[in-house]
Amino acid sequence: MTTRFANRKEEIVHVAAALFSKKGYAAASMRDIAEHMKMEAASLYNHISSKEEILHAICFSIADRFIDSIEEVNDIYFNGEEKLRMAVKSHVEILTEKLPEANVFLREWRHLNDDHLKAFMLLRDQYEDGIENILQTGMDENVFQEVDKKFAALNILSSVNWIVEWYKPEGKMNPEEVATKLCDFMLTGLTKKQPF
Repeated sequence: MTTRFANRKEEIVHVAAALFSKKGYAAASMRDIAEHMKMEAASLYNHISSKEEILHAICFSIADRFIDSIEEVNDIYFNGEEKLRMAVKSHVEILTEKLPEANVFLREWRHLNDDHLKAFMLLRDQYEDGIENILQTGMDENVFQEVDKKFAALNILSSVNWIVEWYKPEGKMNPEEVATKLCDFMLTGLTKKQPF
């Protein structure tokens, strides 16, 4: 399937993401990106000012999508289990939609410059807070066990983020099936055992 891009800059960012994912941000150069784009390095700078600009575009575009999705889930009146299922489904969809970008988002964000790094960390914390809110909802409903919310949220995120290491679009499970299986597994540990 041919990927369609809104403009040349979007195409450059996508090609760079594949390179950063494969070689690592530090090892990939603007010259490498230009070669993969089949253009002169000087022409590349007409669209992109630096590698940092590309990294910023990748990390913040995905972070913004995660924030939008978790806010949407927490704005809807559902129970804790339903909210968790929705959050995990959305998280899996965002990661699997563009795997190279997802890899860069999860692995290379530490290369952002100081100001951007601080802003990015705030978005990560905001997203974790959203997951903790879901856990609190489940505990308030007496459906989830009393857990250390921070620890549980980090475990949930680790489990979901790990899919970029093994997920294959042509594999046996689609993103929705992956999300369902992951959530079922998480809920076995979270759900309170009800007395007979």
